[in-house]
Amino acid sequence: MADEKKADNRKGTDPKSGKVKVKFEIYGEEMIEKRVKLSGNSGRVYLPPNWVGHHVKIIRID
Repeated sequence: MADEKKADNRKGTDPKSGKVKVKFEIYGEEMIEKRVKLSGNSGRVYLPPNWVGHHVKIIRID
């Protein structure tokens, strides 16, 4: 049983970084895929103005 769990954990491992990838399942209204741009000491993503005031979630995919 313990060996099966170890094997399952390795399936989602990124061989380049050694990090384990995680699967997220999300329900929502809209999705936009963008690249984060440098902004001073931080990063920034611009979203449409009609999204202002709405609740959003950001997931890093790489």
